[in-house]
Amino acid sequence: MNTLSNNQLKAFEKNGYLIIKNLFSKQEIVKLYGVALQDDAMKKNALDLNDQSGKKTKLSLWFTPGNDVFGYMTRSKRIVEAIAPLLDSDSPVCHFHSKLMQKEPRVGGAWEWHQDYGYWYKNQFMFPDQLISVMVALTEANQANGCLQVIEGSHKLGRVNHGFAGEQVGADMVFVNHALKTMKLIYVDLQPGDALIFHSNLLHRSEANLSDKPRWSIISCYNSQSNLAYNETSTAYKIPVSVVPEEAILNWEAESLSNADFLKKENDPALKETGWENEIK
Repeated sequence: MNTLSNNQLKAFEKNGYLIIKNLFSKQEIVKLYGVALQDDAMKKNALDLNDQSGKKTKLSLWFTPGNDVFGYMTRSKRIVEAIAPLLDSDSPVCHFHSKLMQKEPRVGGAWEWHQDYGYWYKNQFMFPDQLISVMVALTEANQANGCLQVIEGSHKLGRVNHGFAGEQVGADMVFVNHALKTMKLIYVDLQPGDALIFHSNLLHRSEANLSDKPRWSIISCYNSQSNLAYNETSTAYKIPVSVVPEEAILNWEAESLSNADFLKKENDPALKETGWENEIK
């Protein structure tokens, strides 16, 4: 699948998200998940963020898509061509960052209700309509192991005020509860290889993983080159993606992630208090 149908484009505009079944093959997912488990760089650069109950959610985040299997995934023709018409711009598609989300059995923490732009607003990106995320399931995601929940159509609310919830940035729960009374709550069940594409202002969360099965996924975030960020030190967000062909993940030689430009928690502007958090405390 390289392009979206008119019905898919309309569904994304209306709902703020789109589920693509089997975007990646079983063989590709086996390779991606295997590297995620075995590459020491992922473990050494994993960040722990406490939710409000103290449970830890773990992620590894990097900016520049390289010549590793995850770089081949985020630079894949099938993703870039699919999301290009969803970005509110004619400028080239750029890669902001990718992150490996690791929810281990029985201990993986929750993600509080938030919009991605609730974080990225502090990076001072100008246009939320020019930011989009693609989550690819590496393992099965369901209600038992803390799959993503989204509020359908909530991207049309604009940016909701955010403040700290544990070590995470969470949305104003008064507003979230109003949204839940107004719009539909969706549990995003995914099989390995399925993808969820969603708008940067879509409200979403996930429960802790209390099951005996892991929930791992890769989320790649994209930006239009015309969408400048005035408080972002990385440069990947304004460099057009160097697209690779469909067969790259399985057939191209891949490097380790050891040289990737991973995020350090202390360098993330979204996790630093700058005063506006007190708006909702």
